[in-house]
Amino acid sequence: MKKLSIPILLILMLPGLKLLSQTLSMPPSGENQKSKVVQHIGGIATVSVEYSSPDVTAPNGEDRTGKIWGQLVPYGLTDLGFGNGNPGPWRAGANENTVIHFSNDVMIEGQDLPAGSYGLHLIAAESGPWTWIFSHNTSQWGSYFYNENEDALRVEVQPTACERTEWLTYEFIDRKPTEATLALKWEKMQVPMRIEVQDYNDLYVETFGKELQGSAGFNYQNFVAASQFCLSNDTHLEQGLAWAEAAISAPFVGVRNFNTLQNKASILLKMGKSDEAEEVMMAAVHDPTANAFQIHQLGRQLISMGQKEKALEIFKYNHDHFEGAWPTNVGMARGLAAVGKYEEALKYAEMAYEEAPDQLNKDGMKDAVEKLKMKQDIN
Repeated sequence: MKKLSIPILLILMLPGLKLLSQTLSMPPSGENQKSKVVQHIGGIATVSVEYSSPDVTAPNGEDRTGKIWGQLVPYGLTDLGFGNGNPGPWRAGANENTVIHFSNDVMIEGQDLPAGSYGLHLIAAESGPWTWIFSHNTSQWGSYFYNENEDALRVEVQPTACERTEWLTYEFIDRKPTEATLALKWEKMQVPMRIEVQDYNDLYVETFGKELQGSAGFNYQNFVAASQFCLSNDTHLEQGLAWAEAAISAPFVGVRNFNTLQNKASILLKMGKSDEAEEVMMAAVHDPTANAFQIHQLGRQLISMGQKEKALEIFKYNHDHFEGAWPTNVGMARGLAAVGKYEEALKYAEMAYEEAPDQLNKDGMKDAVEKLKMKQDIN
């Protein structure tokens, strides 16, 4: 049988080679560098924007300042000269779709938008509000095939002037615990959108619940942390109480000590279950792990909650049990002052001043002594 020559073999192999080929990683079209910005909101939810970033200076070196808005970026919907033939918005970037992704449900300018990825477009206006468009279509090249039937949401915003920005940039210009403002900045204009995380507390409690079913659930301190979130945010208190109890008594995990008992007592107090709270609180105070500093802080916490008489009781126990050790005299001064017994409080404050372990505490007790002499509270 006659052998095929190498050139003929290569020709026969070409179709197969074509099937195995892939697009080369070429430089970005028009020198518009691809960019990405990511921001966490509320610690769990994330927002990311992937876009191509043109600059004010054209590839030929022309300074296009003053020629961006209304010229390079037309006002209104315009005929793009390609695609489906329908007037389209601006792609809010360059080259492929600008894509914005939300890990969780959010509100954009007060309007609901489910979690997911969206093609981002913008309608600029010569006067009045501009319009952000969130499209279900994320795979377009630009806005050439934009179809308003694929809109997930439209919101109107007011653009504002900003410092000159050479490269089109997406930036989070304002950040708060449950919201952030994302702005497109280019040339001397910025176009914002306010993004809020919905059901912030629900989101965290749901996340804790899932995490505590995994390896995090083998550490009692994680149950304490989850319950403390519920307590400090006054939310999901029943769930917080369940986590507080798990921190104490869950099989293989729970640890009974001052911190876990006091944590449970605090939640019971928040729930208005005073009798149960006091029982657990006293168990915490008498627990072998309790030290003078922990009991002192408990007394201060009770004062802040308005339970002054109970705080004084705790301070007295602390003073007797630890035989006047630091900071139990401080506690007595605070407890007595809280109930208006300034002369008795002064005696303990003067003893605390003499035994203060460092200059910071000495200065603090000196100030307390002066206030008590004038019959002023020191809490």
